Amino acid sequence: MKVVDELLQTAVADVELLRKLDSQGDQFGIFRDVEFLLRAPTADKASTVASFINEHQYGVATPQDLEVSPSVLVVVHMPIEQHILQSVSGFMVCVSQLFGLEYDGWGCVVQSAHP
Repeated sequence: MKVVDELLQTAVADVELLRKLDSQGDQFGIFRDVEFLLRAPTADKASTVASFINEHQYGVATPQDLEVSPSVLVVVHMPIEQHILQSVSGFMVCVSQLFGLEYDGWGCVVQSAHP
């Protein structure tokens, strides 16, 4: 898939997830750990991408499931206001495309003003 096509599809998916979180009372401006998942074809590729992300401090990246289904879990502490979230999500798409991984989306715990 071309990077532009994936960016467009990801933007739509991001908005859908933001709408779902909004319906649950999420306060988008509250900082929280947001997890981005990048699926890798090999354990070596997962380790390489995790090192790249960590070395450049784009987030805290951990290679996982290296023997079964290699992936990289990237955690970024951030708010999820749409323009911020979509910028980071788009960046993860680009990193995935550059290294030959598959971007599998993001998730976080709902943050509300009232505990």
